[in-house]
Amino acid sequence: MKEIILCKYGEIALKGLNKSTFESVLVKNVKRRLKRFGRFDYFRSQSTLYISPLDDDIDMDEILEQVGHIFGIVKMCKAIELDKSLDAILNDTTDYLSDALEDAKTFKVEAKRADKSFPYKSPEICTELGHTILEAFPHLSVDVHNPDVVVTVEIREKNAFVNAMKFDGAGGLPVGTSGRGLLLLSGGIDSPVAGYMMAKRGVQIQAIHFEAPPYTSERARLKVERLAEEISLYCGDIAFHCVPFTDIQVAIKENCPEELFTIIMRRLMMEIAQRICEKEQLTCLITGESMGQVASQTMGAMVCTDAACHMPVFRPCIGLDKSEIVEIARKIDTFDTSILPYEDCCTVFTPKHPKTKPSLAEVESGQAQFDFEPMLAQAVENTTFKLIRCGEQNVNI
Repeated sequence: MKEIILCKYGEIALKGLNKSTFESVLVKNVKRRLKRFGRFDYFRSQSTLYISPLDDDIDMDEILEQVGHIFGIVKMCKAIELDKSLDAILNDTTDYLSDALEDAKTFKVEAKRADKSFPYKSPEICTELGHTILEAFPHLSVDVHNPDVVVTVEIREKNAFVNAMKFDGAGGLPVGTSGRGLLLLSGGIDSPVAGYMMAKRGVQIQAIHFEAPPYTSERARLKVERLAEEISLYCGDIAFHCVPFTDIQVAIKENCPEELFTIIMRRLMMEIAQRICEKEQLTCLITGESMGQVASQTMGAMVCTDAACHMPVFRPCIGLDKSEIVEIARKIDTFDTSILPYEDCCTVFTPKHPKTKPSLAEVESGQAQFDFEPMLAQAVENTTFKLIRCGEQNVNI
C-alpha cells in the first residue's frame, strides 16, 4: 500500500488537440514547485495527474497544500495505490480511510473501471466495498444522493487507487500557457489580486514597482516585495523590477497642472513599464484598477492613461467592487500585508481636486509642458531587479 496524490484537471480537459501542451506545462509547474520537497514520479492518465513519492520521509499533507496553489488543478486528494485485485481493495481501504469515515454519518462508493478486463464490474465493486465498510463502521449508513463521504475506487491499467477526501484546487489554467505580462504592483489591496487573477488565466507574471524616496520608505518597498512573495505561491517565481521615480514625480509637481498630477503620473508609469516589457519580451501590462474607485480610475482617466500605451492593458478587477476585491485578497492571504501603513508613491503629491473627466487633449498638453524623456530613460536604466522565488519568504518588514 502506497500513498500518492491525484490531481484532476479542469479546463485543460477541453483543449482538444492542444491538451497535451497544457498538460506538459502543468507537469513542469508541479515539478518545479515540489522539487525542494523530495523526489517524485509523475504520470498522466484520463485528465488526472498522479504524483507518487519516491522518498519515504515526504510529508504528503505538505505536498497536498503546495499542489493546492497550482493553477490548472480543480480537485485533488490523497489516495492509496493498491494491487489490482478485489481482495487488496477490500482489505486495505477501511484502514486507510478510517479518519474520514470515523466522523462521517453517511457514505457511498463510486467505482471507475478504466481497465475493462478487470473481472468485477463497477456495481459489483461498489457493493462489495460498501458491505466491507459497513461491517467495519457500523455507525455509517449509505446515502447515494448526499453522502458525507464519497469513497472512489479507480481501476487503472496497472494498479487500483482508492480515495475519499477531495479538496478544491486553484482552478484556472497552468501559468505559462497564456503569455507573459508585467503587473504594476503597488502596496494596495487591488494589484496583488489582479496579478493572481491573470496568473489564474495562465499568464506568467513579472512585477514592476515605483518607489519615491524619501517620500516613500524602505519599508514601503519591502511591503511590496512581501506581496510579490505572497502571490508567488500561485504565480510561481516573479521577476521584480523596482523603478526610482522621485525625480519624475517632483518634475510633475513643478511643471504640470495640479488637477492632472495623478493621470500624468500614471501615463509616465505606463511609458516606463512598456520599456521594461520590451526588454523582457512581455506582451501586456496588468493593473489593479477598478472602475470608479478613485479619481484616476474613472473611464475618462483610464482613456487618457491608455492613450500613452502601445500594448494591451488588462484590468481583471475592473468590474469588481471593493468588497469583492477584499474577499479575494483574504483568500490569497495578501490582505493583511496590503493594509500595513506604508504608503507607496501613488500617494505622493496627490492633488486636492483631481480631475475625474479629463480630455486627452488637455492631459497631453499638460504633460507636454516638460520634457520627461531623459528622466524616463534614466529611470529605466536605474531600475533594479530581484527574483522572488516561489515559496521562499525572506522579506522582513
